[in-house]
Amino acid sequence: MSSASLSPTHAHAASAADTLKMLVRYKAWANGLTFGSVMELPDGEALRQRPTRFGNMVHTLNHVYVVDDIFRHHLQGKKHGYTARNTEHTPAIGDLWDAVQDMDRWYIDLVDTWSDEDLAKAVHFEFVGGGEGVMTREQIVLHVVNHATYHRGFVGDMMYQVPFTPPSNDLPVFIRDHFRDTL
Repeated sequence: MSSASLSPTHAHAASAADTLKMLVRYKAWANGLTFGSVMELPDGEALRQRPTRFGNMVHTLNHVYVVDDIFRHHLQGKKHGYTARNTEHTPAIGDLWDAVQDMDRWYIDLVDTWSDEDLAKAVHFEFVGGGEGVMTREQIVLHVVNHATYHRGFVGDMMYQVPFTPPSNDLPVFIRDHFRDTL
């Protein structure tokens, strides 16, 4: 790729819908790197109790899945049935990874159907901790992408404690290595 093709004057202006399409793909890619690394850790490390909010790597990743599922239900206009933002028990890493892949595919497929006009639709819901909420579809997707990134950072920190160097799963790396080819 020539340096001219990377200059800002040659970049196309993305619509908000295009940006969300890129971000849900980024989330799925980064989840794949994170889960792959967690599953490569020595036995017991992914579930080892650590001084962190959710206790271990897998339960932290489960929290992300639960929040994704809560907001999926909100987007569908359905009740989710969760009484907390995580489950009491930590699922097996392989089962969780299967569920996360399905969830990531669901968000990609949904966002792929949206136009810029669809993003502004308000979604009313009840917060798990109580109280009414309202967010646009765009705000919900931005939240689930940002929330997952935040907690993958916690998991990365726990990997360093093993010690194990987590993969670089930043947005610029995704754009450089995977997304730029789709432009």
